[in-house]
Amino acid sequence: MSEVICRPVESRRDQKEFLQLEKRLYRDDPNWVPPIWDERKKLVGFKAHPFYLDADGQTFLVYRDGVVVGRILAVVNHAHNRTHEEKTGFFGFFECENDPEAAHLLLQTASDWLEERDMTVIRGPVHPSLNYEVGLLVDGFDTPPTFLITYNHDYYESLIQSFGFEKSQDLFSYDASIDMLNDLDPKLLFVIQEATRRFKATTRPIRRSHFNEDVRIFLNIYNESLKQTWGYVPMSEGEVDEQSKGLKQLLIPELTSIAEIDGKPVGAGFGLLDYNPIIKRIGGKIFPFGWIHILLGRKKIKRLRMVSANVLPEYQKWGLGLVTLYPILPVALERGIEVGEFSWVLESNQLSRGTIQRGGATCTKTHRIFDRPLGSGSPDSSATETNA
Repeated sequence: MSEVICRPVESRRDQKEFLQLEKRLYRDDPNWVPPIWDERKKLVGFKAHPFYLDADGQTFLVYRDGVVVGRILAVVNHAHNRTHEEKTGFFGFFECENDPEAAHLLLQTASDWLEERDMTVIRGPVHPSLNYEVGLLVDGFDTPPTFLITYNHDYYESLIQSFGFEKSQDLFSYDASIDMLNDLDPKLLFVIQEATRRFKATTRPIRRSHFNEDVRIFLNIYNESLKQTWGYVPMSEGEVDEQSKGLKQLLIPELTSIAEIDGKPVGAGFGLLDYNPIIKRIGGKIFPFGWIHILLGRKKIKRLRMVSANVLPEYQKWGLGLVTLYPILPVALERGIEVGEFSWVLESNQLSRGTIQRGGATCTKTHRIFDRPLGSGSPDSSATETNA
């Protein structure tokens, strides 16, 4: 019998193998888009990232006959457990050959590591939290992912479910042609006009002269608006600063909108260009010249991801989310954008899902987050050596 073992990532060589596995597993998949590798190193903990100032993580590799066939990250997110008064552990960055024995050993090793730290549930995949890339693709494998949306092999769902994981929450992506959005449902247009009149709301884009200040307004509204959302965890000050730096390079100010009432910011929305075709061409390597390709190529991008339309809790359910997003539409048309993607939208967010569907958008991708109780042992009764 061939030997299958799992070990923690400890050396630079281990880190390289952890990252290189992704390239190898998807080298023949035309829909796969490489990550921005420098950002990936931060999010898995190989380089400094403020997320890990309040979280503990450990990466693992699984080998079959000395060859790496799978990987995983186990995370204890202290901010999540404080916020929700839980003992939930997480897994992310799961990649594996279609090898159930190896996959189960990876998942068991991550589970054991979390259980040793008093966690009672394991949830995932999240990379490394819900504030970043989230979920396992379970429907919509026929097209490439949009920027910052996860992609994986279709057999991963079977590998994870066969270990005893069950669905916790789905996340949906919706496509809408810009032409369709331009011919907006009169009922939605009435909501926008009425909310604007009722609150005397005004909107403006991010100011180039106050870019850092306005990006922080966006992220602070994001933090405040999602407090009642499933799985929500506020970003720390360090994470807000880190996100601000990244967004400064990627946001087009005219594709953003801040809604204000009496001069107070109450809503924030932005569309993010789908940079994935460019990232694929440069192989995920931003330095030293990747940024030049992104900056020069973004005028040709025809797909816009509507990432966020967040409104402070006291102003929610009044249509101000639509008010926030509406000014972005004419700018998108002017730039030649052809498709707007609304992603991702939680299954439990009935209000947003209903509004998007009434607007005529079509669900194109489904991602899933799974849960499994810890302490239940492995569903695979076969004995396997573990050196974790």
